[in-house]
Amino acid sequence: MDTPILEFLRVNFSYHTISCETPSLKDISFKLNQNEFVSFVGPSGCGKTTLLNIVAGLLTDYTGKILFHGNTSNPSDLNIGYMLQKDHLLEWRTIYKNLTLGLEIQKTLNRPHLELIDELLKTYGLWDFRNAYPRQLSGGMRQRAALIRTLALSPDILLLDEPFSALDYQTRLNVSDDIGSIIKEKGISTLLVTHDLAEAISMADKIIVLSKRPGTIKSVIPIELSIPNRTPKTARNAPEFNKYYNEIWEAIYDENQDFN
Repeated sequence: MDTPILEFLRVNFSYHTISCETPSLKDISFKLNQNEFVSFVGPSGCGKTTLLNIVAGLLTDYTGKILFHGNTSNPSDLNIGYMLQKDHLLEWRTIYKNLTLGLEIQKTLNRPHLELIDELLKTYGLWDFRNAYPRQLSGGMRQRAALIRTLALSPDILLLDEPFSALDYQTRLNVSDDIGSIIKEKGISTLLVTHDLAEAISMADKIIVLSKRPGTIKSVIPIELSIPNRTPKTARNAPEFNKYYNEIWEAIYDENQDFN
């Protein structure tokens, strides 16, 4: 079997203040394989975003071991893309200039990367808006632009932290379908944090349910849907969909936890 692109081995993390220590994650072990999409769900405050920040290298004071491609290397050795709840597009730059910002910072503003941006703009309906400013785009279009900006860096691992939560329901369905299809097509290993169980099931190959704080892994649920040409939108019509929804709901609520 291929070596996982990412592996957590009994990872623990606590937040420290002058007066106290607050455990956030406890004994977390999981694998993310090449081209795999994993969703994390659980109650508010269970450490889901903390986990993504550890993967991104933003939090380093953890115990346990994290492996990238089987090595204890620093996450900076990998190209990790991070897409947050807000798009964080710069209002004074055009969409195209926003998309090239990361490449400018990394000093990789070359023809192959620019050709990839052009391809993504054309494929996902933003080519005609490349010279517009973020304020001129709808929320869904802004999120597509934010993803293209992230994908332009050719990430090895993509981290998604509630990337659709600010969108209305219909736009959320359409954008998640677009983004999920892009990720599958590009074969990017992805971790998604979401409170939306239907979204998690429709997009993921595997769902990891976390307990209330300190977050521990309560269950790992592989998602297998008997539907051809699966996309996040068509997945919701699979006969197994409701079964998975109920299974995950029960895993979260069996401790009478709040799930906001």
